[in-house]
Amino acid sequence: MRLHRLVKTACLAAAFCGFAAAAQAQNVLVIDRERVLAESQVGAYIAQQLEQISQQMQTELAGRAQPLQEEEQRLSVEAQALTPEAIQQRPDLMQRIQSLNTQGQEFNQLQQQRVNELNATRQQALEPVARAVAEIEQAIMQERSAAIVLDYNVAYQVSPSVDITSAAIEQLNGRMTTTPVTRVTLPAQQQPQQPAQ
Repeated sequence: MRLHRLVKTACLAAAFCGFAAAAQAQNVLVIDRERVLAESQVGAYIAQQLEQISQQMQTELAGRAQPLQEEEQRLSVEAQALTPEAIQQRPDLMQRIQSLNTQGQEFNQLQQQRVNELNATRQQALEPVARAVAEIEQAIMQERSAAIVLDYNVAYQVSPSVDITSAAIEQLNGRMTTTPVTRVTLPAQQQPQQPAQ
């Protein structure tokens, strides 16, 4: 009976030691991908190019908005002296108000389209960077005999010895400092159809 217990205890101890050794061998690394993008040369380049494209879009939108604002001010001045009933009796004013409302809706759609285009432009520019970072992570994993790379944001406590962010930034800077940032143009959003009466 005692011999059986001793053998069982020895087996458990051996299994535990084996598990501990395996855990040490399976090294875990951590990378802060947001920091890689923010501090790398190519990340700074992308941010600069996106800012320029964003400013172009804002200028275009401002040019579209100005006539609408001016017409809104003119209508406001004309309508101030009229009662709601009197406005209803003015087909010319009603038509201008309706036209302004339609143009306002179209402008809001255009604004949203530009937001979507800027996001698509950013995503397209980041694709080659993401591939390069993935290759760098894989190379560092092999170099350090690691089994996994976690994102910094999901790690609770991180030892500097397992944080590969700075090494990844250095290697990325050696690979690429710029990448094409081409403005993406999306098709105009279609107006929702009115339900049949």
